[in-house]
Amino acid sequence: MATELSSSAATEQQPEGGPAMAAANAGPHKLERKWTFWFDNQSKPKQGAAWGTSLRQVYTFDTVEEFWCLYDQIFKPSKLPAQADFHLFRAGVEPKWEDPECANGGKWTVASNTKSSLDTMWLETLMALIGEQFDETDEICGVVASVRPRQDKISLWTKTAANEAVQISIGRKWKQIIDLSDRITYSFHDDSRRDRSAKARYNA
Repeated sequence: MATELSSSAATEQQPEGGPAMAAANAGPHKLERKWTFWFDNQSKPKQGAAWGTSLRQVYTFDTVEEFWCLYDQIFKPSKLPAQADFHLFRAGVEPKWEDPECANGGKWTVASNTKSSLDTMWLETLMALIGEQFDETDEICGVVASVRPRQDKISLWTKTAANEAVQISIGRKWKQIIDLSDRITYSFHDDSRRDRSAKARYNA
């Protein structure tokens, strides 16, 4: 599906008149659902401000063309300052523990040692989400790329943390998508609320 997303517009049969005519006649390539990009810059938090006050909704899209335009122009984690996050979540779902879709969920987390690998894993995950590559598509809430001074990371948020079988399936699929052999861990949002250094519940 990743290849299809990147080349679907180009591989359609071109009508008489060449590429320009083909582009004019071809309609937008609709996705299965709408997705929203969010941005959160925590590098200069206001004193006493609650978590999430710097979170901003940036753009909601539902076509392949919109996605590539946004990604090429803006949404690459390597361009972010330290303490900033990019999010891509299903439209209508806020990237917060308090959101009803996320409240009983958790996240798989992968650490990245280089900016290039961060960008690569981020892009592969974005294409997997909008291309509906996961069998448990309704279980996926979204993905977060977090840029930090010590180590960057990507987290895949899911809806029902207690369903171990589903979460393990998602974790294994994600590892295939981002071509990762190292072990990854899954933590419950409930545990993280109580203790930021809470132990992981599952491994894949």
